[in-house]
Amino acid sequence: MWMLGAILLPIAGGGLLSLWRPQNETARQSYVLGIACLTAVLSLAALFTQYGEEPTVFLHLGGHLSVALQVDGLSCIFGAMVSLLWPLACLYALEYMTAEGGENRFFTFYLAAFGVTLGIAFSANIVTLYFFYELLTLVTLPLVMHAMDGKARYAGRVYLTYSMSGASLGFISMVFLLQYGGSFFRLGGTVEAAGSDLLLAAYVLGFFGFGVKAAVVPGYKWLLRASVAPTPVTALLHAVAVVKSGVFAVVRITWYGFGPELLRGTWAQSVVLAAVLFTIVYGSSKALGTKHLKRRLAWSTISNLSYILLGVALLTPAGLSASLTHLVFHAVLKIILFFGVGAIHYKLHRDFVPDIEGCAPMMPVVFSTFTLSVLGLIGIPPLAGFSSKWLLAIACTSSKTLLGSLGAAALIVSAVLTALYLMQIVLLAYFPRQTRTISVRMVPKRARQDPGLRMTVPLCLLTAVSLALGFGAGAAAQMISDLLFG
Repeated sequence: MWMLGAILLPIAGGGLLSLWRPQNETARQSYVLGIACLTAVLSLAALFTQYGEEPTVFLHLGGHLSVALQVDGLSCIFGAMVSLLWPLACLYALEYMTAEGGENRFFTFYLAAFGVTLGIAFSANIVTLYFFYELLTLVTLPLVMHAMDGKARYAGRVYLTYSMSGASLGFISMVFLLQYGGSFFRLGGTVEAAGSDLLLAAYVLGFFGFGVKAAVVPGYKWLLRASVAPTPVTALLHAVAVVKSGVFAVVRITWYGFGPELLRGTWAQSVVLAAVLFTIVYGSSKALGTKHLKRRLAWSTISNLSYILLGVALLTPAGLSASLTHLVFHAVLKIILFFGVGAIHYKLHRDFVPDIEGCAPMMPVVFSTFTLSVLGLIGIPPLAGFSSKWLLAIACTSSKTLLGSLGAAALIVSAVLTALYLMQIVLLAYFPRQTRTISVRMVPKRARQDPGLRMTVPLCLLTAVSLALGFGAGAAAQMISDLLFG
């Protein structure tokens, strides 16, 4: 029952918070952090005790239809990542949301989204995955629309339209998997029928349908609009929960549903690889021309998510291992970047790249952690981003296909663009022009400091984790490979 407890506790805890509506800030913060930490403990206990066990069916609906949970290697990777990052995000949000207001409503859905995301991680079949995948859209919609102004409402409509449209395509793919596949996910696929254009078309629809949350072109625009949400939301949207759930679903239908043997060398593989390669370069190039900090990071996320999907779509074990390694490394690095940008907004109310010129000395902790994360995401050895990108490039060239070689070239082009659009932020912050130095002195003294411990502690801890992942990248990549194929 560990899995069920980890899913239901934060959902019920969020519901209780909406009924309780505590006015005492200390009581609310203790409650939220307690629920988040207990959920993480239950989730990690499930990963340790249930790994490799047979699926547990909680509700049988007839035929291949059932609600079932299990812990396999993929669940361990995604579930552990979510469980370790979410409590730190909650701690960060406790301070950040004091300036936004509506904390009771915010944390009601923030906690519920934790449980729903774990439901995706523990799903044993396509029906359970689809149920939680749809539910994730519903519980994160109020978070995107938290401000309830015109921009937030419009962002919510865009998010809902894209998510429901993608889910409709995913539903078609699910029907084919239920018709031709087995009851539960299995590495290597469950579809036993011979390859046909109809099955391949169903897979392509599923890839682009579930790929909406993974921001693959053309289903990416919602991610840019969602940047209006408070930073604790965008940090999880862009680094952990929503976008990585889209990637997770694509991995499930590719490797555990339709199967690599059915797809390898077909026109379906060529179509999804072409879309992924375009998204990698397109996202990085658009980031370079975007001045808004959160939107620049959003474009970066769009590009990096397709790094992960590139490894998945190569349909080789090396590609899958490299993609899951980058999934974990990117989650840690990108959440630091969003937390840093959020801290700048929280203290200085500056949201555009030119406006942070000369601000680094005022917030040394924020900008030092931000800079280390930038170097990691660019791929400076021996930091975390270098190893995962290197493994992806090796997997691309080892595939010995034209699109694989183009994938390696796309990674190189994107790495150069990433260095340009991220280092510009760092250099402006640390090396301002003289005129900007004078204007920075006009910032009120109370704002010339890092935020409180609730925001800086997660930044420092996550930066330490990113450094550990970088120096221990070989061991981390081997562990991920063993979980997937061991």
